[in-house]
Formats: sequence, structure tokens, C-alpha cells
Amino acid sequence: MTTTDATPEGLRSLLLSRIRDVPDHPRPGVMFKDITPLLADPAAFNALIDALAGLCVRHGADKVVGLEARGFILAAPAAARAGLGFVPVRKAGKLPGATLGQAYELEYGTAEIEVHQDAFSAGDRVLVIDDVLATGGTAQASLELIRRTGAEVAGVAVLLELGFLGGRARLAPSLAGAPLEALIAV
Repeated sequence: MTTTDATPEGLRSLLLSRIRDVPDHPRPGVMFKDITPLLADPAAFNALIDALAGLCVRHGADKVVGLEARGFILAAPAAARAGLGFVPVRKAGKLPGATLGQAYELEYGTAEIEVHQDAFSAGDRVLVIDDVLATGGTAQASLELIRRTGAEVAGVAVLLELGFLGGRARLAPSLAGAPLEALIAV
């Protein structure tokens, strides 16, 4: 087992070293940040999950939301490690039973996400976890859903923030003072 540098800069360096740039994916001119090498490296993946679980505890979360689809990969083990429940927020039509939906704008149209109506209790503190914060649309819609259930937003945590896309600024009003934590910002 490899030991890792537990400092924030050591963690950042480890994680960045395991994120692969894929040019022109999914279309020309886009530099895709591929986290699959990070997920395949046990030391890096465990360091990431430890950091996310620590954020769950630090922000007093009762439950953790993972955003479809890569957010599930990070949020579920972070919730388990922190001793918390995991709640998936999915694309519309994917969850069985009674759901609440929230539409949001994309650069090329609209989309909708859903959560089970009974996923949270009034007053639950919910931390949202995703892999990347880009434009912030999905995260913003998830915060609206959480509040509609009567739960509170404990914050948002992401592995990677693409600052040049303006997601933090878009998300700020919806955060209403709750923290936005990015382990890596580019």
C-alpha cells in the first residue's frame, strides 16, 4: 500500500497526476478530464474518498447526494465512509416511485433531474458531491430539489472545478452562503 502526502497540496498533486486529458472529446476543441485512471489507482481513489468523507463530516451533513452519473461513483463511498446515507439525483424518468423534478438550462437546451420525494426529512443537512463543476446547472437544480423537500443544503463538493466556465458564480445565489469546496480548481 502506498502512503500519500496528507497535505492539501499533496492530495491535489496526487489527484491531478491521475486525471488524464483527452483532447477533442466529446467534440473538437473540448479537453475532457478523464477521472478513470484516478478511480483505478487504489491510493488515489482512497485519498479522494477520505477527503470527501472529511468534507461531509466538517460540514455537518446528514445525507449525501450524488449527481448522475459520475457523482454516484464518488458520493456513495464518501457517504459510507462518513457513516451517512446516500441519495441519488437522477435524470428524469430513471427513479421508480414518487419523485420531485427540477428542470434546468443547458447551453443547447434543457434537462431535468429528479429525486425521490421521501429521500430527505425536514431539517436534514445535505451535501452534494459531483466529479466536475462546469457551468453549475445540474448542481444548481439539485440545490433547488433539496430545498423543496424541506432539507437544508450543507454545501457542494467537487473533485474538479473548471473555473473558466463560470459555474461558481452561477451557483453562488443558490448556495445562499453554503460552502462550495473544489479539491482541484483549474
